[in-house]
Amino acid sequence: MAILRKIKSGVKKMISGNRKSVPAKRAVSSSAAKKNVQKKTAGRTAKRAALKQPEPAPEKEFLGVSETAVGRMKFSTPEAVRSAARSMPTELPATYGRDRLVIHPRDPYWIFSYWEVTPATYDTLRGRLGDDFYKAKKVLRIYDVSNIVFNSHNAHKYFDIEVGPDALNWYIHVQEAGRSWCVDLGLRLPNGEFITILRSNVISTPLDGPSWITDEEWMVPEELFARLYGMGFGFGQSSPVGKTWQERIRRELFSGILSSPGLSSSGSPVKVPQRGKKRKFWMVVNTELILYGATEPDAKVTVQGVPVKLRPDGTFSLRFSLPDGTQVLPVRGVSADGEEERTITPVVSRETK
Repeated sequence: MAILRKIKSGVKKMISGNRKSVPAKRAVSSSAAKKNVQKKTAGRTAKRAALKQPEPAPEKEFLGVSETAVGRMKFSTPEAVRSAARSMPTELPATYGRDRLVIHPRDPYWIFSYWEVTPATYDTLRGRLGDDFYKAKKVLRIYDVSNIVFNSHNAHKYFDIEVGPDALNWYIHVQEAGRSWCVDLGLRLPNGEFITILRSNVISTPLDGPSWITDEEWMVPEELFARLYGMGFGFGQSSPVGKTWQERIRRELFSGILSSPGLSSSGSPVKVPQRGKKRKFWMVVNTELILYGATEPDAKVTVQGVPVKLRPDGTFSLRFSLPDGTQVLPVRGVSADGEEERTITPVVSRETK
């Protein structure tokens, strides 16, 4: 019996001990939960702090303008520029509202032309021509106006090109290079009459080869004259060879001036009177006249009654000695068929003092 009592008392003690240990476990679990909540709260607080933007530093100013304002200005467009861009047209206008015809040389044989005729001009022509306006052909008339002042009637020649009624530009092929051209835009009526609407500017097409123009030959340069006179060959004035060479050049120079038909009266030697010994100083002055002009390539030209040979384009140039006095140089040109002629007379005077 005593043994049973001891067993019962032991069992009771064990049961009572278990009951006392349960609240302790619950207390431990509740404190751990609190710690977990605190950790989560701290983590959330740290994340929120990391997401917050740092406080901006105070802006610096330069010449009264803040750095932020300067930065914005680098990528901004002024209002005046934006408004101008909005007001500018995206394409060039098709017309400008004024009558005009313009030509440009493209190469020796081609000309580019463009024009604009206002509706008011067409209305005027329509009222003037009546039914003939609708029967007329739009034509480009190309005039050769080389070396003349064009007055609508004195062109060397012309030819017509019929263009479409809606055409506003045209490439024109000319048969000759190195000529001057003028173009009329007009209407060719059924009876052949040509009505001019617009007249272009005058242009000259380039040559299709080397120019025949060469530089004129003028007086001999001083360096070349010195070499010819013996200075450039190592002959001093005291050298017998040098003296002989100089005397020879001097004789040929003065003999050429005094005996040449073209310069017989053009030289004006200035003589120094001989006083005692022979002096070596000398000087000569000459004057020349250049006469040049142009006409039809197949025309006949005379100057002072002497025939002149023309270049292929009808130009010519002559050189004359110009002595003291008055020189009359009548220039006469006659057309190839002999029906027309022109005479121009330059009068030139010279006086040497």
